[in-house]
Amino acid sequence: MDTSQWVIHLDRQAVERLDLRPMAPLWRRSAAELLALEGQVALAIAWDRPLEDPRELSEIPEVRLWHLHVDQHCPWLPLLLERDTGQLSRYVAMVVPHDFHASEGIRFHPEALELWITARLMVLDRWRHNHGLSGRRRLEQMASVLGFVLDRSFWTMIDGVRYPAPP
Repeated sequence: MDTSQWVIHLDRQAVERLDLRPMAPLWRRSAAELLALEGQVALAIAWDRPLEDPRELSEIPEVRLWHLHVDQHCPWLPLLLERDTGQLSRYVAMVVPHDFHASEGIRFHPEALELWITARLMVLDRWRHNHGLSGRRRLEQMASVLGFVLDRSFWTMIDGVRYPAPP
């Protein structure tokens, strides 16, 4: 599959308006079709800055706010993001506190990353279960890209959770 068709283009106007319409090509897909795109989606953010502005995109409040917004409406997006070129790490830097070092790159605050990834694993596991899909290994791989090692007892605990019946 040509992954270039899965580049989601965000311009300044979309970001400033918290416009999620660029996500529409993904929203139209079933859960199974979304999982088939694992690791193939990229976000291309067009945000011009003056040359004297040294900030990374993750340090620009408007860009972070858009990512927080999409994180709530498309909780499966991190699973789809490309990993080899840092799309997943850049996305997580938008929603999780971190420091950026020129020599070391992004360093997430450990507790913040742990909270975000744990919550995301719970949400995505429930999402995949509700759609009758397998994929815990996928979730573990996504977490490992971020340096998070998942204890196997996590799934045992999650399996013991009882959810109320939907209304």
